[in-house]
Amino acid sequence: MTANENQRFDHGFAVFVTALGFIESHLCDEITQEDIASACYVSLSSLQKTWKYCTHYSIKEYICKRRLTLAGRDLMENDISVLEAAMKYGYNSHEVFTRAFTKIWGVSPSKFRKNWKGDCGLYPALNPEYVERNDYMRVKKYDISEFYDYLRTQTGTYVLCFDVISLMQINDQLGREAGDKVILESFRRINEAAEDNMICLRLGGDEFAMITESSDTDLVTALAEKVISQNGNKVAYAGGEVEVALRCGAIRIGEHLKYSVLCDDFNEVMEKARVSGKMEFM
Repeated sequence: MTANENQRFDHGFAVFVTALGFIESHLCDEITQEDIASACYVSLSSLQKTWKYCTHYSIKEYICKRRLTLAGRDLMENDISVLEAAMKYGYNSHEVFTRAFTKIWGVSPSKFRKNWKGDCGLYPALNPEYVERNDYMRVKKYDISEFYDYLRTQTGTYVLCFDVISLMQINDQLGREAGDKVILESFRRINEAAEDNMICLRLGGDEFAMITESSDTDLVTALAEKVISQNGNKVAYAGGEVEVALRCGAIRIGEHLKYSVLCDDFNEVMEKARVSGKMEFM
């Protein structure tokens, strides 16, 4: 990058970080994109371009997915009615909320509460510390800081790592709706395979993790097989059906865990799995 390009990047990234913080602090409030732009001291058009450049999707889409992710968690963990969840996250009726929720989660809020198994972090907050700095600036990782303390207690156990095969091509060729259905189906398979004590996380756009709490390689392998045995099964979207397939690796949590190390290990084991075509351990 030239000096001018670096300066533009730094300014754009600062705007993005400010916007992200404002959005995350006001997910239960009535906010407009003009409010966000004002908080960032930029024009609305400049904000929208910067956000799209960093994330490859719109501010409206991000807010919607974050609110409905939090709504899913509320429905699972708290004594809250569907209407109360709708009001909390800015929907003025049960019906409008149900339509939006079903579009993201694939089932109605009431069925979700009864049938969903596992974690509800389908669309976690973005983590601005991890961004590609090249021709396409893109935030690549989600914020899992709420799980740091828990992860640090799991020294010596394995984290199963998954990524979705060909998600970028699915998004490019079939559209974001198909890609979102693939993401949801992938997360569902991982959650369904996990045992009750295990937490499943979404780490990045096509990246997931299952914290197994186990040092038993046979158990970890069996858990992985439950997921990857479903490779090739299809999920429906508005334009037809698309195959969903994941690759898998396992990393052992070391002492003095750092998020950067976790990300590096994830990338390394997934590259090994991509090359070998089978599950890999690190």
